[in-house]
Amino acid sequence: MQKRKTPMRMCVGCRVMMEKKALKRVVRSSEGTINLDMVGKAPGRGAYVCSLPCLERAVKTRAIERALGQKIDESLLSGLREAFGSLGQP
Repeated sequence: MQKRKTPMRMCVGCRVMMEKKALKRVVRSSEGTINLDMVGKAPGRGAYVCSLPCLERAVKTRAIERALGQKIDESLLSGLREAFGSLGQP
């Protein structure tokens, strides 16, 4: 029996390759809303982040804005912080 490949993705904050299951996906929908994708299968443009400090670093360097193709204002950022906090991420 052949082994399946594990999907790997890169964190936009620390730029480290990790398994897809270990990362959280921030997604921009076709309407332009930005959310944290809990399932990892929501339609739209996505960027992967491993932790809250990496999210902060990606915002500071504007890497997440480039990955999503849209500016992130402070209200969206606070919503993403709350979502990470509810997941128990550091």
